[in-house]
Amino acid sequence: MSPPMPQEIKDLEVLKSLAHPRRQRIVEELALHGPATSASLARALGLNTGATSYHLRELAKHGFVEEVPEKAHGRERWWRAVRGDRRFPPYSRQTPEMRAALDRLNGMSLEADFEQFARFQLQREEMGEWADAVPYSRSILHLTLAEVREFFEEYIKLVNRFKRDGTEIPGDARPVFARFLAFPAPDDAPASPEDEPEDE
Repeated sequence: MSPPMPQEIKDLEVLKSLAHPRRQRIVEELALHGPATSASLARALGLNTGATSYHLRELAKHGFVEEVPEKAHGRERWWRAVRGDRRFPPYSRQTPEMRAALDRLNGMSLEADFEQFARFQLQREEMGEWADAVPYSRSILHLTLAEVREFFEEYIKLVNRFKRDGTEIPGDARPVFARFLAFPAPDDAPASPEDEPEDE
């Protein structure tokens, strides 16, 4: 499967649409568990079916989800997440309104990530060999701005190398959350043993 082309999202309406908490939950549920109807999504997420249908239509309008016509039965509509390489304009090109929308989006994403990791920790003892599947690395790199961009593109290539669509997933595979964050050290960053490079 060829990797998707990078798509920069710079339309404020689209950013605001994506930064809606219920829409974020819907997209993640579809990405995690595959195609679903608005009714099954509403049950899984504890939402109202009518509102879920509305959010699905809004997400579809901007290309984040799409219908699955081959699964449709009568008036029942199925939806799936649309795979993509979605980027946002760099900070220097963001308007104050865009920054506010992206701050909301990033805040929701971080909160969801911490919640998922906490749930994993609670279930870890029951996961058998999967309990070991937590590669973790902390590193300090001295990079130019161009090298930071190159580093990120190499990471995206690696992610795309291992991505599969629903028809290619082996029976013994399970969803794995992979997150990447790199940022310049603040000018007053303290030097401490915790800052030493650590790879596991």
